[in-house]
Amino acid sequence: MRNELNSFMDYLHNVKQLSHNTEISYQRDLVKFCSYFESKGIGHVTGLKREQILEYLEYMSDEKLSAATISRNIAAIKAWFSYLEETHRITENITKDIKAPKVEKRLPGIITAKEVTKLLGQPSGNGAKEVRDRAMLSLLYATGIRVSELLSLTMDQINLQMNYITVKERHSERVIPFGRDTKALLLHYLERSRAELLNGGQEDALFLNTFGKQMSRQGFWKLLKHYAQKAGIESEITPHTIRHSFAAHLLEKGADIKSVQAMMGHADIATTQLYMELSQS
Repeated sequence: MRNELNSFMDYLHNVKQLSHNTEISYQRDLVKFCSYFESKGIGHVTGLKREQILEYLEYMSDEKLSAATISRNIAAIKAWFSYLEETHRITENITKDIKAPKVEKRLPGIITAKEVTKLLGQPSGNGAKEVRDRAMLSLLYATGIRVSELLSLTMDQINLQMNYITVKERHSERVIPFGRDTKALLLHYLERSRAELLNGGQEDALFLNTFGKQMSRQGFWKLLKHYAQKAGIESEITPHTIRHSFAAHLLEKGADIKSVQAMMGHADIATTQLYMELSQS
């Protein structure tokens, strides 16, 4: 079973060229799937029956996993079995008619514009870290990029003359503008703090940790929670909360939905339309 899984993961990486995070999600779900059946003495996909896969889904439900998690697992299993059928590793796709549970549509969580202003004002010192944190938080909210995109930004992806960043994706790139206030904070960081954090080393990443290397997601998450607490924001806040708030606030102020879709990098405009509901409420 593991050989077939490894072959599928190679296919996703080399042929489908999925994002790194999507690959990790597929692998995590399918490794659990394999482990479950291996524990029951089934070591090859050809030994599986449809009823056994349905039992696995019942097992996930008994484990109190959410409908969204179960749906994601079903999508991964069905994609794998479609691949196995297409590559003639199995003669019949036993997952073809398995339906995912209904997932309740939930609006993403946001914070108010007033709370954003409080949050952005928390790194108030003049030390290298505070100057960096002000620039990072401002750029995150000004562009609505994902935290992974923020942390992987390199020096050549920012244009301070024209006030925009270029976010590189697997098959395309997005050009996202930012305002004068964010530009001023970025200039201050680049002129005063980045060299201090770099400490004579070499690193292409725009934002650096105290070791002069690219900051980790965990490191940024801790910073965000620290500043949210200082700002007195009681609601749960994550880097994605800032991204959601960016979109909802733009639409609330009358921004064109297609422009917001382009900046957010949404393939389907229906995803962006969720923020219309938030802005209206």
